[in-house]
Amino acid sequence: MLSGLFTALVTPFGGASSGGEAIDWPALEGLVEEQLEAGVDGLVPCGTTGEASTLRTEEQLQVIRFVVERVAGRVPVLAGAGANSTPEALALTRGAQEAGADGVLSVTPYYNRPQIAGLVAHYRELASVGLPVVLYNIPARTGLGLTIDDYRRLARIPGVVGTKEASGDGALVDQLLLDGELTVLCGDDAALLPMLAQGAAGAISVASHLVARDLIDLIDLMREGAVAEAREIHRRLVPLFRALFLESNPAPLKSALARRGRIRNILRPPLAPVTERTFRVVEEACAAAGVPLPSA
Repeated sequence: MLSGLFTALVTPFGGASSGGEAIDWPALEGLVEEQLEAGVDGLVPCGTTGEASTLRTEEQLQVIRFVVERVAGRVPVLAGAGANSTPEALALTRGAQEAGADGVLSVTPYYNRPQIAGLVAHYRELASVGLPVVLYNIPARTGLGLTIDDYRRLARIPGVVGTKEASGDGALVDQLLLDGELTVLCGDDAALLPMLAQGAAGAISVASHLVARDLIDLIDLMREGAVAEAREIHRRLVPLFRALFLESNPAPLKSALARRGRIRNILRPPLAPVTERTFRVVEEACAAAGVPLPSA
């Protein structure tokens, strides 16, 4: 299941009710179909890019169920089900299982920064549900970075099968891959080329909303050992990778998708649309990547 390109889906807002903050289900369906047509290997609803932290629990489970139903078994669905409260994460994991998800992506509990004993207990509870659990290490957002010793303790839990690594620590990735206990997925588009060279199995991507085919080609070329050709794709996409994180994800991405007519440029507070200056950089980066945005 954990191989190739997974898209971390945005959650489109602007539905018919509640002042524009309702989920836009037709837009979400359009994004799902567009990604499947592009050939992605899996979808990840309700992660960071899906603004899960501002979704109510019932909304999050509705999104997971909706995506699972629209995918209809064509690719795996790895549902975002993380929380900094173990009971909440457990409820989300059970809900994801009931919705038919193939696994869950579970970020390390944020803000409260648990000790390793707490982390082990947390993930043991989640894994007991019976769905494969993929860890998500992103210390820039959570305030907690997993060490290799932490990873080794967590990898012993039956049902913990992989990790989305977004720490930026190449040495940590090397050791994870040498240990071979967990499948490693890249969690930062800009690090995809080097992480594939290290041996990562694929990526959970933000930029794939715009350049899925390019990223699939990059992964395939690296698997074939065609490093020079893969590097050309990477270098062409670097400005886009950078532009999509000039402001908090997914605000830059939503600005581009809105200009392309896929969604409305609405984010849940406290996030807000990007500045005009940032959008101009996004626009230039999209053009350089070969996906020029239509004029306003």
